[in-house]
Amino acid sequence: MEARAAQICSLLEAVELQQEAGPLSLTESREASPPLLAAPASPPSPSSSSRSGSPALAEQDLQAAQDSDAFEDAEEEAESPADQWGRHDKHIFVVSEAGKPIYSLHGEDAAVVPLAGIMQALVSFVADSGDAIRSIGAGGTQVVFLAKPPLIFVAVSRRGLSQAQLTVQLTYIYNQILSVLTAAQLDKIFETRRNYDLRRLLLGSERLMTHLSAAMDADPSFLLSAVRCLPLAAATRDTVSESIVRFAGKVPDTVFGILIADNQLVTLVRMKKYYIHPADLHLIFNLINSSENFKLSESWTPICLPKFDSGGFLHAHVSYLTDTSPACLLLLSLERNAFFDLSAARGKIVERLERHGCVQAIETAIQGASYTCRSIDLPEIRHFLYKSRTSAQFTSPEFAVCYQSVEERRRLCGVYFTMQNRFHSVSKPLKLVHFATEQEVVLGWLTAAFELYAVFGPLHSKLAVITAVNKLLRWVKKEEERLFILTAPTF
Repeated sequence: MEARAAQICSLLEAVELQQEAGPLSLTESREASPPLLAAPASPPSPSSSSRSGSPALAEQDLQAAQDSDAFEDAEEEAESPADQWGRHDKHIFVVSEAGKPIYSLHGEDAAVVPLAGIMQALVSFVADSGDAIRSIGAGGTQVVFLAKPPLIFVAVSRRGLSQAQLTVQLTYIYNQILSVLTAAQLDKIFETRRNYDLRRLLLGSERLMTHLSAAMDADPSFLLSAVRCLPLAAATRDTVSESIVRFAGKVPDTVFGILIADNQLVTLVRMKKYYIHPADLHLIFNLINSSENFKLSESWTPICLPKFDSGGFLHAHVSYLTDTSPACLLLLSLERNAFFDLSAARGKIVERLERHGCVQAIETAIQGASYTCRSIDLPEIRHFLYKSRTSAQFTSPEFAVCYQSVEERRRLCGVYFTMQNRFHSVSKPLKLVHFATEQEVVLGWLTAAFELYAVFGPLHSKLAVITAVNKLLRWVKKEEERLFILTAPTF
């Protein structure tokens, strides 16, 4: 084991890990550059030159100014990769097993190329000894590896994210790539050409991974493996579902009918023998949220849902209900030539929804979707996450004033993740956790029906916490028909 550690260290000798410079500063070792000279003084004005009677001096000063500009340009160009990486506290890299860069959350290709080779070397070296490299700790920086042959995923973070959290994010990035290519196509490409540059096939899809990375930092959906539903009257939701069943269900090989609005699920209709995983829904949400073109016209796009079938494509008819509506309708089919049939079905669905006032009801629901703990008569609770485990759906209020900064929200999400790890611990799983920090008290409760995290001020007693949580559960039970999709409509 010591010999292996020494060999890994020798691989890292060619690079420089600087905590102050950034999450992961990997640069070729070189002698320190000499300090740059001070910029020369500004040239005197023409009037002062004429008074001095020395035109040659003005010429020299002009030349000095030009040299100064060139020197400043050289200084900008001399910025090291370590400085480039240090501007960001999170990085995600995707490289091939041949060491070719495929995607980087930040940084130019020229700076990523040497990093890709180092990452591939680390993974290959440990794999040759029959093991797998999972993470490297460097001060406050966490470097996490995920090998998904023929690709290697690496996350670097200074945000205090754990190895498990970063592994989840890397898995989502992998699934996002599969949604564009499918696992079968990916394997076939690298079987025939190990050095293939995958960036050609992913051209234009980088925005999907970048948007997904940002969403994972802020959206609790990924933490809970659940989706947020739009709070909506049960009668309205039923009408929407019935409309999709009535018209889209008549088109052969239609698998799913999904209506989403403002990053919230309005309804989901499925073929009887098929189910859709929350992770696949997250990819669908990300596709819609990161693509403005869908608002312009009806679209027909292939998409692979890795949890549903990583080896093939579904074909999605995507359209918004109206030009001004935030609600987007997706009809997914196994048939690649079903566009016109689904387009006709979509027209009938929209016509029925408008006739029953559902389009306006959805817009009104979006405007009133957010709520605070105070508005539901629970002022003692700062924030909570409630997940219905039977439906993989969740609800949560707006953050309290003390969690308005990005740093505080990230810290609270870290607390949630720590508690979730205790619930799902392999060695000693827990069902009820009372967790106290200097800033808050958090109660976590896991049952067969729900998963709950509730945040209180640091001075709240256990009795006060339990009383408030029971009151919250009564409110959820009362509002569950509006908050969640309780039935599972099918074609």
